[in-house]
Amino acid sequence: MSPTDELTAPPDGAATGPVRIGLDRSWWQRHGVSTTVWLVRVVLVAAFLVFWEVSADRWIDITFISRPSDIAVRLGEWGADGTLWTNSWITIQEIVYGFGLGAAAGAIAGFVLASLKFVYRVLDPFMMALYSIPKVALAPLFIVWFGIGMHMKVLLAAATVFFLVFLNTAAGVREVDRGLVDAVRLMGGGRWEVARKVVLPASMTGVLTGLKVAIPYALIGAVIGELVASNRGLGYLINDAASQFDTAGVFATLVVLSVIAGVLNVLVGLIGKRVNRWKPIDG
Repeated sequence: MSPTDELTAPPDGAATGPVRIGLDRSWWQRHGVSTTVWLVRVVLVAAFLVFWEVSADRWIDITFISRPSDIAVRLGEWGADGTLWTNSWITIQEIVYGFGLGAAAGAIAGFVLASLKFVYRVLDPFMMALYSIPKVALAPLFIVWFGIGMHMKVLLAAATVFFLVFLNTAAGVREVDRGLVDAVRLMGGGRWEVARKVVLPASMTGVLTGLKVAIPYALIGAVIGELVASNRGLGYLINDAASQFDTAGVFATLVVLSVIAGVLNVLVGLIGKRVNRWKPIDG
């Protein structure tokens, strides 16, 4: 049921069940808040870019911060000669594959292990110890194991994502309302019904939180791998631009990474809306 609908009692003799009546609301009443939020965001970004453009080489040395116009020019040059698309596609593949692999493994492991209380208590300190290892320190080891190809970057991104999704999923499973679990068991539900109808839906908030938090870390894992050893990808572009003191090139690459992260966030948000349709609507 959408927020524009309300429930009314059926007339006498009619079939029981809720009746949907569309509320007559204007476009602004339905979309005014989100439109205002986006307008404020656009104004803030525009004001920041104008201030950056004006202050560059006037108050701050342009060697260190470049300027938005130079960054746009660099993006245009890289887009025209194919440098941007070729290297972006390589990094996007590493991010998507690493994110998907790490998120799937983390969600499954978190759900299964957190459902087994004794096993989770035994393994919890080991998982936290592995999570505490700086992932950049794993890059040289992964190079030894998997070489400098795409597999190394994918697995490094997956290792970075895994623990974040695992910990949030496990927290979601462990915070499930025990009253709901007991109610299903009193109605004759077995372990599978409890897991499928109570634990899994209730823990999706933790899973989605882990996915959102893990998105930038998937980028970090892939780019770190490219920075350490690669001749392709956005991490390589950052290295190459920095070695030539091309600040505009570095910022241009960061802009592309930000766009990729934004797109992934939107996709995860859409998945979250679909998965959480069973929850009451706020407000």
